[in-house]
Amino acid sequence: MKALLIVDLQNDFLPGGALPAPDGNKIIPVVNTLMEDFHFVIASKDWHPEETVHFEKWPSHCVKGSLGSKFPIALKSKNIDLVLRKGTENTDDGYSAFEATNVSLTDVLHEREVSELYVCGLTTEYCVKQTVLDAIKNKFKTFVIKTATAGVKAKPGDEENAWKEMYDAGAVILDDIIPSN
Repeated sequence: MKALLIVDLQNDFLPGGALPAPDGNKIIPVVNTLMEDFHFVIASKDWHPEETVHFEKWPSHCVKGSLGSKFPIALKSKNIDLVLRKGTENTDDGYSAFEATNVSLTDVLHEREVSELYVCGLTTEYCVKQTVLDAIKNKFKTFVIKTATAGVKAKPGDEENAWKEMYDAGAVILDDIIPSN
């Protein structure tokens, strides 16, 4: 079975948010279309406490329950079957969706007999990359949908390096391909 994993498509990572990916809003229509092609759709959320060591490295963002932590209104979130919460503790950066604290993503994928994981979302250089690398470590055939992924672009070259690192680890990078089930 194939599953779609939408990483951190939250208001704080969109233009106008606390830690925006400049083109983050442009992927929403693509993600909405993708969700229609999957029987199982998962989304991860940063769900940080108000005070966390994570904010020593980053501006305060995606504080649990805040507007910034919510999915954007334009995202068809009713099509999401499971929401993962990560970064929930003071000691937890929670970059990877596999670090979710409310459920074990690995266990859920095995229970649902998912063999192929399609990943998209925000941001390429951090949470998408770490999620993809963890998916590969957990032996899932992993695809990254480039047209449904955007970077924060904090440092020049970081996004390109992230794509290379994911590819070199064994991820299949898809440009405009939407898989059919």
